[in-house]
Amino acid sequence: MKTLKQLERLRKAHQLIKQENTGTPIEFANKLHISERELYRILEYLKELDACVSFSRSTNSYYYNEDFDLLVNVSVQVLVKDELITIYAGSTFLTENFKNSLLISSTDRFWQ
Repeated sequence: MKTLKQLERLRKAHQLIKQENTGTPIEFANKLHISERELYRILEYLKELDACVSFSRSTNSYYYNEDFDLLVNVSVQVLVKDELITIYAGSTFLTENFKNSLLISSTDRFWQ
């Protein structure tokens, strides 16, 4: 569940930055229910994704200097064992119904 929370925080951070409605770093961290240090980790991760994030003292908000969009999709689907695997000749294969629906992405640097 930790990963789902982190993805949701990343999605919400992006949304607030895009709307230029973050507030100060402390206010922004509070909106995400995280520490200020964790907020800086999220901002660093966005910069690693080539987002040009800056802070405006006049609007008191973070904003993107250039066009940047981030799509975070999380899908959780519960499958019973018979739907998930088929045993054939000693090997395990995904059934055709679910072979194309599984997508796994890794963002190891962000989660460290």
